[in-house]
Amino acid sequence: MSSYSELHRPQFHFSAKKNWINDPNGLVYHDGIWHLFFQHNTEAPTWGPMWWGHAVSNDLLHWRQLDHALHPDEMGSMFSGSAVIDHHNAAGFGKDAMLLFYTAAGNHATPPRPFVQCLAFSVDGGQTFTKYKHNPIVDWMQADNRDPKVVWDDTSQKWVMALYLEDERYCLLSSSDLKEWSRIQDIVLPGTYECPDFFPLVDEDGVNRWVFSGAGSGYLIGQFDGNKFVAETELQHYDGGPNNYAAQTWSNTPDGRRIQISWMAGGLYPEMPFNQQLSIPVELTLLGTGSDARLARRPVPELSALYCKKIEVDQKVIANGSPFSVKTDSKLLDISFKIARNTSKGLYLLIRGQYLAFDWAENTMTMTPSGTVKMVGDKPPVRIPDAPSLIVRILVDVTSVEVFLNEGEISASYCFLPGGYESAIEMHTYSGQQVVENFEMHELKSVWTE
Repeated sequence: MSSYSELHRPQFHFSAKKNWINDPNGLVYHDGIWHLFFQHNTEAPTWGPMWWGHAVSNDLLHWRQLDHALHPDEMGSMFSGSAVIDHHNAAGFGKDAMLLFYTAAGNHATPPRPFVQCLAFSVDGGQTFTKYKHNPIVDWMQADNRDPKVVWDDTSQKWVMALYLEDERYCLLSSSDLKEWSRIQDIVLPGTYECPDFFPLVDEDGVNRWVFSGAGSGYLIGQFDGNKFVAETELQHYDGGPNNYAAQTWSNTPDGRRIQISWMAGGLYPEMPFNQQLSIPVELTLLGTGSDARLARRPVPELSALYCKKIEVDQKVIANGSPFSVKTDSKLLDISFKIARNTSKGLYLLIRGQYLAFDWAENTMTMTPSGTVKMVGDKPPVRIPDAPSLIVRILVDVTSVEVFLNEGEISASYCFLPGGYESAIEMHTYSGQQVVENFEMHELKSVWTE
């Protein structure tokens, strides 16, 4: 096994032992184990023919990579999809069988074929998988239709599949046996493409609502009666950074938790045996209700198990010529603090040399990380609340920064290529005073060396 100690290897984010990865797939919890499948090119550290890689964890942090679950076949490469546990044996493969839904990407077949949706199953808890002999379960509809996300709907007592079609268009299908599917609705997510996710969450008033999202973090919240999804909100984005893509949530989770993980698309890892990483798993909740509902994302509480040395400062007044800096030998950090705006125009941070700015006049947050590729495109600066104070949490790994504001009400993901630095974090302001309160920095242990 690789030592996972290479120069640019993330130390508490998932990365494969070697070669290219992208979308997380088939996220499912079963018998105490979190299963993470992922798009994996086994042949090179660049994008190419896709397998489904497979890793398992007991805590969402310490991952053990297993043999590949799905291999390319005569129908094509193994593109993205989802997983469920068939508790009532609806598909007939056995009670509690693990079912994988995936796209057979026919442009990698010989001769080329249309993209279709397929099924594989496991009756041994995810150790081995068998492809359904009557694949495909959903025939080609249009373009490169792909990325089936399957979820159970209590209202209709049926399974529902969200599927990407083309441009900004998606559709919903339903099934009682997970093998025969009927198209029930088309949905448009403006400016959003690929990798649908569709799941219920209870809002602050105790009302069950549904979230429909796409790969670039765009989402709608609304009502679903088993036959039709009706959006109640305008399109929103759950992540304002340039390096969050193809997020998916786990199914069959304990205690009704809704856990999401993303591909941190666009990071650069020169001369490494691996390429790309995934985000920290985050727990989703709904804030507000009705047309004001929105997603909040917080790092899973399991992260605290990695805490070691802690640095605390109750209050620090920052002014021009009087910055606040914290030194540590650790590259792995969980930093939190409260900003009271006072009279300054902005707070400017250097996080391991990466520039992060809070502009109070414009109410924006921007970061310009070094050494990345903007896979998601040019996003506008992240909007922040026009309020007297702001609660900030920042996760720092070897090659990534994830920012969460006001307990996850706003979040943004950034990759970077590290250079030389002395301070883990520096805070500056150049006009008026800036007050930082309740500063807390935890150094983190690596998940690969414990």
